[in-house]
Amino acid sequence: MKCPGQDSRYWRPGAIFEAECPKCGNEVEFFKDDTIRTCKKCGHRFLNPGMDFGCASYCQYAEQCIGNLPPELIAQKEDLLKDRVAIEMKRYFKRDFKRIGHAIRVARYAEQIGRSEGGNLAVVLAAAYLHDIGIHEAERKYGSTGARYQEREGPPIARKILTMLGARDELIEEVCDIVGHHHHPRSEETINFKSVYDADTIVNLEERQKERSMEHEKILNIVERSFLTESGRNLAKCALLKKG
Repeated sequence: MKCPGQDSRYWRPGAIFEAECPKCGNEVEFFKDDTIRTCKKCGHRFLNPGMDFGCASYCQYAEQCIGNLPPELIAQKEDLLKDRVAIEMKRYFKRDFKRIGHAIRVARYAEQIGRSEGGNLAVVLAAAYLHDIGIHEAERKYGSTGARYQEREGPPIARKILTMLGARDELIEEVCDIVGHHHHPRSEETINFKSVYDADTIVNLEERQKERSMEHEKILNIVERSFLTESGRNLAKCALLKKG
């Protein structure tokens, strides 16, 4: 027996309707259970405006359910990913509020830099939240929080978290690459890496400044030579030279 909700014999008025193509304005007929239709006039494929695709923005099986996801849904899916990565980062660090607070501040600065520089914010924010995720394993295995140990232990943990959240393979690879060398820039780097690196540098300098106050000129010299983006440099000046 077919579910009455899916059996067209039980459909009420409005179950078949027309929607305007967002590209050309042509009317396209939808059945209420259609996920995507193609405009016969211009060939544009678009989502059924009468359906709620909220679950598809986070479900790892969304593509199997809907088919090839349209760009707007991929964007929504990756926009929500950053919030879920933040939750998993906090869950992983548990009561280590120092590391949680550091990651949140890095993510806040990274978002500003990435937005100004034209980076992919899904990558930037995921990498910012997870950049130090290997620090506990580094302490456990090597008794050290040294950069090279963090970079060695971080990518497998980041990969596990992102895979569990259903992130795209390309995003996972890029984030893990950033986590795996976030203290050591290469001769050529992406805007996404630079955004995370500069944000981490700002937060590290803020923390250093709290421990031991530095003179205005010393901070300015560090800022001028330590950043990979102009946005990061300007943001650092605002954050570190407030009284200057």
